[in-house]
Amino acid sequence: RCQLLSTTFERTIPFHTVQTRSFMQTGTLKSIHGNGAVQKFPSNSRCFFRTVASASAAIPTDFLGDGKSDLIVSILGPPNAGKSTLFNRLMCKEANKSYKLSSDNKSRKRNKHRRSGGFVGYKSPSPSKHGGAIVSSTPGTTRDRRECIGRIGGTMFQLVDTAGVDGERIGHLYGKLKNQMEREMIKQTLEAAKTSDLILLMFDAKVGVTADLSETARWLRKSSTNINSRVVILANKLEGDKWTHDDGTAATSVMEHLLEASRVGFGEPIPISAEHGEGLADIAIIVEEMIREKRERLGLVMTNDDYNVKKKKGDEAEKPLQLAILGRQNVGKSTLVNSLLKQDRVITGETPGLTRDSITVTWTWNNRPVRLCDTAGIRRATKRDRANDNIEDLAVADAMRSMKVADVAVMVLDARARMLQRQELAIADQVVKEGRALVVAANKMDLLGLDHTYSKEDYAQQVRQQLELRFPMLRKTPIVPMSGLTLEGVQDLMPVVFDARDRWSQKISTGLLNRWLEDVLDTKQPPLQSSGIPTKIKYIIQTKGRPPTFLLFCNTDELPLSYIRYLTRNFQETFKMYGMEVRLAVKKSTSENPFLTRNKPMAATGVGGWAGRQKRMIAALKKTGKPLEKGVRRRRQKYKKN
Repeated sequence: RCQLLSTTFERTIPFHTVQTRSFMQTGTLKSIHGNGAVQKFPSNSRCFFRTVASASAAIPTDFLGDGKSDLIVSILGPPNAGKSTLFNRLMCKEANKSYKLSSDNKSRKRNKHRRSGGFVGYKSPSPSKHGGAIVSSTPGTTRDRRECIGRIGGTMFQLVDTAGVDGERIGHLYGKLKNQMEREMIKQTLEAAKTSDLILLMFDAKVGVTADLSETARWLRKSSTNINSRVVILANKLEGDKWTHDDGTAATSVMEHLLEASRVGFGEPIPISAEHGEGLADIAIIVEEMIREKRERLGLVMTNDDYNVKKKKGDEAEKPLQLAILGRQNVGKSTLVNSLLKQDRVITGETPGLTRDSITVTWTWNNRPVRLCDTAGIRRATKRDRANDNIEDLAVADAMRSMKVADVAVMVLDARARMLQRQELAIADQVVKEGRALVVAANKMDLLGLDHTYSKEDYAQQVRQQLELRFPMLRKTPIVPMSGLTLEGVQDLMPVVFDARDRWSQKISTGLLNRWLEDVLDTKQPPLQSSGIPTKIKYIIQTKGRPPTFLLFCNTDELPLSYIRYLTRNFQETFKMYGMEVRLAVKKSTSENPFLTRNKPMAATGVGGWAGRQKRMIAALKKTGKPLEKGVRRRRQKYKKN
């Protein structure tokens, strides 16, 4: 914990790892570190200081997600100002599942034996960056409004990343210029600014105040509708303290840029470095103050217990359904998301590849929580654009990560093709390998031209046969014909998705599993081993429910692949586990009878065993000159002597 005390305020802020920087400070300020060290700074002077504090406080296991009492923080600014970098820095890794996944460490040798005939290849991101917004030096990388749970120390809030704002895009908003994509991007940014309690306006401090920043500041004053909102200007890309030295070169220009930014109308800028995490403590102080003000305004009492909220047994609500929308480019994924949410939440258009970041939206369907994730279109690796810092590769990697943390993956098809494409088979292969439940959404059915000779059921049956031919474990996969544009059949998707999640996460009792195993063995016994010994399957247990994984105890190390497929097919038929892979593992039992070892004598080891007999033998040799008779216990010798 780190306490920041000054003459004007006094508060306690729990930190994880933050650094404090201040451009101009007046009054006496001292920093008390967790190890008891106190660092003082002179008063009435322009100073630069840095405080690094690390907290041992537990990470909050719950977060107030009611949407009313949570503080909403949006990051705005010109293109290429470092907004997405700050977004990744403030993102809570645990709450957003943006940590490194164990499946990322697996070898890619398994791709040599892929079953789809295709391969979803992508460039792996940096080992230190997982699950965050796509960061690139290319201006305009971010397009949609991306939301997540932010965290500074123990303070939790809602964080929003937006597309870059400049004068040209503002002109698109007011109809001066006509570009549909640019207009949709600025509309998403405007929506974030209207609903935010705190707006972090960023700019590149080494570039200075540009016309785009001034235009953005005027636009924020005009478009702000929340009277309680606050705008804080951040001067990014100021690493270290070299820029504070007035040596007549770059440092002077930086100080002039900071002084010019203070005339924008939002107070003095806060120097930060989003890449290196410097200056976050100043942001934490503002966030903490805004949270207190909002909760007091709503009549909610804020105590220290808000930082350590723990769930009690029995009070745990239903976990949100993690739903990922996957597919090729321009098949209608974003249109389907907007149709489900009944609002223009993500950017749509006829241009392929509009979506880049995986946009996760918290949603409620029939009083059941859902985390809906819209992903980028996945093309073949040989057809991707490699010119702009491999942005498309990073978008595909983000989409595949969203699939890995999802419960159910909805693969959207373009019904006009009337058959599965090779890339769609590769996507289905990845879903199966990760153990997710698969639901197929046949979109654009309104353009198919259905009649009495070719119906929706005929199309679904054709797609199902193609899936079963390539992936036998995906037999009877649910297929939902629909049209995201006309909303026809969209209402049938969510019941199928929840049913797939319930079947995918169910836990089957051991008794029911073994009764099923008895029926299967009565119908068909496993083949003999290579040595001619009969193969015996003793019992089965479930070791994991997400995905369904079962362990067979046998008298051998492995079963023939054909018999495993027979068991899998029979299992899916019995327990209705369609559209997912049922994993059956084989383990050899240690012995015929687990209680047989109790009847055996104790092994001769330790004191009183082999070492004891050696000791008695040596003692007998010294005393009588001959060893003890074999098989005669010592107590019998004592009895004979007596």
